[in-house]
Amino acid sequence: MKLLVRSLSRSTKEPEIRALFAVHGQVTECTLVMDQATGKSKGFAFVEMPNISEAQSAMAKLNFREIGGKSIRVKVAE
Repeated sequence: MKLLVRSLSRSTKEPEIRALFAVHGQVTECTLVMDQATGKSKGFAFVEMPNISEAQSAMAKLNFREIGGKSIRVKVAE
């Protein structure tokens, strides 16, 4: 299941996101979206978790959780 993680702090790094989701299950891919012109984070990422129940658990537990001073949003990527 591919998840969209929004409202990330611009200082949040990809390994932090991966570690956050790995607590809830296997993460096969984590991609922090970067602005090509500036090289800075755009404030959102995609996380892929192969086990649907683990992904749903991560989504339920991490949605609206405060990370890096911001309340993140987690939902199924469309």
